Amino acid sequence: MRFAPCLAMAALAATLAACSQEHGPGVGLGDAARGRIIVGREACGSCHTIPGLMDADGLAGPPLGRFGRRSVIAGLLPNRPDELVRWLRAPQAVAPGNAMPDMGLSEQQARDVAAFLEALR
Repeated sequence: MRFAPCLAMAALAATLAACSQEHGPGVGLGDAARGRIIVGREACGSCHTIPGLMDADGLAGPPLGRFGRRSVIAGLLPNRPDELVRWLRAPQAVAPGNAMPDMGLSEQQARDVAAFLEALR
């Protein structure tokens, strides 16, 4: 019985380590609330349908509802924060000629948008 708390802590540590590896090395998510503001300010809803955002009912790009549950980004990349940040910062460099324009997001802005998208479950 004395070892139960130690085992529980070890299991929690292993779970957290696996979780951080799942989301890619060295890339943490930003602030979802700031990401929501950026998505609204950048008019992402003119191309995408985004739940919870007013007038975000665009049809040119894929709907972003339940984005956090998707396994791939743009049909190309594994849905991990490092890949999502890369995509958000320079989609034309990742897949030249695709419909997603380069939005000129900074690293932090892309992390914040990634956090917002990850929260869409």
